[in-house]
Amino acid sequence: MTTDPSQPTRSIEIELKFDVDAETPVPTWNGVPGVIEISSGEVRELDALYVDDAAVSLGRAGYALRRRTGGPDAGWHIKGPRGDDGGRVELQWPLTDGDTPPAHVQAAVAAVSSGPFVPLARIRNRRTVYRLLAASGEMVAEFADDQVDTRDERTGTMRSWHEWEIELGPAGPTGDAERAAFFEAVERAALAAGARSATSASKLARAVDH
Repeated sequence: MTTDPSQPTRSIEIELKFDVDAETPVPTWNGVPGVIEISSGEVRELDALYVDDAAVSLGRAGYALRRRTGGPDAGWHIKGPRGDDGGRVELQWPLTDGDTPPAHVQAAVAAVSSGPFVPLARIRNRRTVYRLLAASGEMVAEFADDQVDTRDERTGTMRSWHEWEIELGPAGPTGDAERAAFFEAVERAALAAGARSATSASKLARAVDH
């Protein structure tokens, strides 16, 4: 069966972020509900170019449009505004050549912006991924230890920092109370390891100083 490359895959991103110093050791995640095993770390070299129109219409409306290489989800991504539950809808299409979003990707944000789309920020990320696993072997969450280097393509401003992200996986809690308890336990473990609450909601916002 042939997959139509113009049709995106859809997922919901629910995550918690922390700022950390470069030498901060990763947490043990003891006491996090549903987690009984942690995988070994997998290093990924990610390189993402974010684009927007000159008025930053997508960003002002809570959207992000990027072309990313490296890792298992290389391709074109659109992240939507954050919902009441803290989640963001993410659409993904296969990678194409060049930095201009293909027509079917542009069509997905046409109600917000018709372009033209120009480079907004470049984000390079050396990511070490750990999978937090349930007794069944399914992934409860994915923990990412990120060394981030960015460039604001409008001003040339470079920024670098170290952060952690933990995102719910297929076996993660689904009920509101269970999800809240999970993230409370994650926060306790992260802060105990030396992390701090994130100063920015996203890498893109920090890259462009928003």
